[in-house]
Amino acid sequence: MRIIHCADLHLDSRMRANLTKEKARERQAELLNTFQKMMEYAVWHQVDAIIIAGDLYDTKNISAAARNTVREAILRNPGIDFYYLKGNHDAESFLSNLEEMPANLKLFDNRWTTYAADKDTGRIMITGAELCKENAASIYNELTLDMEKFNIVVLHGQEAEHTSRDGAEVISLRSLRNKGIDYLALGHIHSYKSGELDTRGSYCYPGCLEGRGFDECGEHGFVVLNIDGEKRSFRREFISIASRRLYALDVDITDCMTSADIAGRIRVVLAEAGLDAASLVKLVLKGSVDVECEKNIELLTKQFEDRYYFLKIDDESRLDVDYGLFALDESLKGEFVRTVMAAEGLKEEEKAVIVRYGIQALAGEEPE
Repeated sequence: MRIIHCADLHLDSRMRANLTKEKARERQAELLNTFQKMMEYAVWHQVDAIIIAGDLYDTKNISAAARNTVREAILRNPGIDFYYLKGNHDAESFLSNLEEMPANLKLFDNRWTTYAADKDTGRIMITGAELCKENAASIYNELTLDMEKFNIVVLHGQEAEHTSRDGAEVISLRSLRNKGIDYLALGHIHSYKSGELDTRGSYCYPGCLEGRGFDECGEHGFVVLNIDGEKRSFRREFISIASRRLYALDVDITDCMTSADIAGRIRVVLAEAGLDAASLVKLVLKGSVDVECEKNIELLTKQFEDRYYFLKIDDESRLDVDYGLFALDESLKGEFVRTVMAAEGLKEEEKAVIVRYGIQALAGEEPE
């Protein structure tokens, strides 16, 4: 039996954190298209079932396009069973206009619900529950599985060794050990992650289908399980499917004195990364530069932004002030630097920023 495990699709995500309104709309459409590409994969590879482990949508106010895309996928593929467990972002509105519940749509609630995934033999079971404050204290003790079956358990939340005080959206791995779980299908973490649950089973987060921000860099897609229910064994494969990839790249600009010097360092980092034009890129300037370094972030961004779908530069570099150079300087600049040096109640990094702004102002430049 072949099953897709996906989660955290976040359809209808606004995508406005970094992008213009036009590109945000384009990325929203790409996210829906990636979902459709997953469905094409499912049909082409004769997938039997799709587990959606939470956060199918990003908002409770679902657009008509996002609602209809999912509904049509379910209705047009009656041979594929959809196991849908709601996450913290989900709502039920995409089901509201259905005249009747499709036979191939299987839902969960805040109690354990079990389905036989392979109806002919009943060897593969899918069990899930939606975590909430009300069931946090009892949900693990209420889980009972047939140890002779291949058991998939579906949950949405952050894995941890222990439960939290309120229990909401925290999955206690310790409480799930030795329960007869073969595959723990999780959602909530937006990058692929897997590990051993106990001597019998493992857990897995497939991550989201598309990275939406620079905290979601790397490959994105879904997991395919090929299960032999009779032998109670399976193979897991990650399928990368995202339309675009996001990259956060560090650029060490230590000892650079001009924007041209910094641009040279950026070129080296980009050449080594070998990114394609469809990429979204964040360059993070690191290291330390002299307080009088000429560093124009807007100019640097303009130099490189046309190479990629999106590019931004974050400056996390430190300012170095060689106060010894100003100790005997009788100019206004020297007096200013000494005054800042003697100021009480300021951290060294704060003094460095004030010195930089002051030197720029004295030179007739607009402070950056």
